[in-house]
Amino acid sequence: MAANAQGNGSPTVLVFGDSLSAGFGIDVDRSWTALLQSRLVKLGYEHRVVNASISGETTEGGATRIEAALNTFAPELIILELGGNDGLRGFPPARIKSNLEKIIQQSKASGAAVVLLGIRIPTNYGPRYTEAFDAVYRDVASDLDVKWIEFFMAGVAMNDELLQSDRIHPNSAAQPILLDNAWPIISTALDDAL
Repeated sequence: MAANAQGNGSPTVLVFGDSLSAGFGIDVDRSWTALLQSRLVKLGYEHRVVNASISGETTEGGATRIEAALNTFAPELIILELGGNDGLRGFPPARIKSNLEKIIQQSKASGAAVVLLGIRIPTNYGPRYTEAFDAVYRDVASDLDVKWIEFFMAGVAMNDELLQSDRIHPNSAAQPILLDNAWPIISTALDDAL
């Protein structure tokens, strides 16, 4: 297990994502990452959740930030949720894949476990691009042997009752669903580290 750089002895779970994890547009205390901390405490885990997510972040930005985040927080587990902004900007899937691989490889080299939260983009980008984009997460997870979920926003995307007025970002009511979507792989990774 990675040691905690803060010295308080609690292992760290680092959420490394974009606006979907940064709590964009909502009270951060109601974000899925805050709910994750509450769930861990309730279930008796000693882990401390650190949210290093940045709204608007791309995989390229994440790849440039990961080393500093690893050095600062020495996480035991990284929850990686990036790529949506890349897809919305039409970035090449090969570049997205390369950046995610770099983040995961550096994380694993530091001793951290990684789970990957898959993202999908709207179908109006055309079948060729959306299929190539979707394949990025599957291929990265397979190639680097990381636990993943296919679609972090399952049950939330396209549901106006769970989205903010921009119809992109999840609202407060959606946050427990996001946590439930990610929880199976998070809990498995935590238990594997024990």
